[in-house]
Amino acid sequence: MLVVENIHKTYKGGLKAVDGISFSVKPGMVMGILGPNGAGKTTTIRMILNILKPDTGSITFNGDAVGEHTKSVIGYLPEERGLYKKSTIGDTLLYFASLKHPTKNAKALVSEWLAKFELQGMEKRKIEELSKGNQQKVQFIAAVLHDPELLILDEPFSGLDPVNQLKFKDVVLDLRQRGKAIIFCTHQLESAEKICDEIILYNKGKAVVQGTVDGVKQRFGSNTVHLEFEGDGQFIASLESVSKAEIFPHYAEIDLKPSVTLNEFIPQLLPHLALTKIERVQPSLLSIFIDIVGKGNIPQDFIAPQ
Repeated sequence: MLVVENIHKTYKGGLKAVDGISFSVKPGMVMGILGPNGAGKTTTIRMILNILKPDTGSITFNGDAVGEHTKSVIGYLPEERGLYKKSTIGDTLLYFASLKHPTKNAKALVSEWLAKFELQGMEKRKIEELSKGNQQKVQFIAAVLHDPELLILDEPFSGLDPVNQLKFKDVVLDLRQRGKAIIFCTHQLESAEKICDEIILYNKGKAVVQGTVDGVKQRFGSNTVHLEFEGDGQFIASLESVSKAEIFPHYAEIDLKPSVTLNEFIPQLLPHLALTKIERVQPSLLSIFIDIVGKGNIPQDFIAPQ
């Protein structure tokens, strides 16, 4: 459906925002465009939407170069909300629906989506009266009312509590099941692991990792262990049996040296920690990214809280 082939974009001053990116998104697939803020994700999205033109390379949708004609079959949830704060929910959504969908169906579609997000009966509420989470729901509904073939979600979980994050995840996966092609753009790797079929991991405009989520993990997998514990686990990183460790309060993800077994490793922990869980795991996407680009290059907002 969507094919992005070797695109480049350089801004004035010589900043290479996107440097040789290629990927494709098929129907019934969630593609994660991941990376820290400033990595080139939003520039890529703007080129797909034909807001910006790539300096070189091509972007096609169903075999044709993207242009004004493709905008009617693409839904876009921007990171920054673009709602009319003084308007009511009902008027806002009916307006957006009328731009791309027959008016006779708009009211029914709006009612259906409001019910799905538990906003039924709130049509007369003004946007400015809503919580950030409910504003995000309205913005999402505006992006999908016209039943797009390709849906681009830029930081869709912004402002949502955990319960509504799960609701959004379920809706996105339902759209995937219905054959929609979905781009999920985020710097929160924990969310991407749960929802994406394939990922492309950006750093400084380049793709540093690309492939299916399982494939990427298997490619970078090693003797990885997940620990949960009570106590101070900072000492783990200095153990002779450990090649790499990401230590957080009460849990850690550890790469043991290839020859080290759990039977050898666990006794080194017991004098210092009360273990509540230990299991072999595939490395997380965050751990892989840290391993590739170096911890010092990762902005704090890229590290999602557990």
